[in-house]
Amino acid sequence: MIRLILNILWFVLGGWLSGLLWLFGGAILALTVVGLPWTFAAWRSASYSFWPFGREVVWQDAHPVAGCLGVVLNIVWFVVAGWYIALTHLLIAVVEFVSIIGIPFALKDLELAKLALAPVGRTIRDKA
Repeated sequence: MIRLILNILWFVLGGWLSGLLWLFGGAILALTVVGLPWTFAAWRSASYSFWPFGREVVWQDAHPVAGCLGVVLNIVWFVVAGWYIALTHLLIAVVEFVSIIGIPFALKDLELAKLALAPVGRTIRDKA
């Protein structure tokens, strides 16, 4: 029940905007041939941005691009987009940490910042 309440608060207080921006970014990437490798990573990030509580980000060891190609894709992502998306989540987390009520939200923003740095080869799963 607490996860549901936290997810609803998250969504209402900005999760919808974060998720829509990830979806929009993924759609822009999908329009280009060059951006296709990052499209699904952006859409996974969007699903996590909409509803993060009760879920976690994990590395996918058996992912087809988890090896050297994944490293290259994550480096390119970091240089082109990842660092400033992560910085945005980090700044939001700092503001959320100021209040006791905002700490769970800040922790999720830090996870989103980490995901924004290197999204290729990661997946989202429900916590057990």
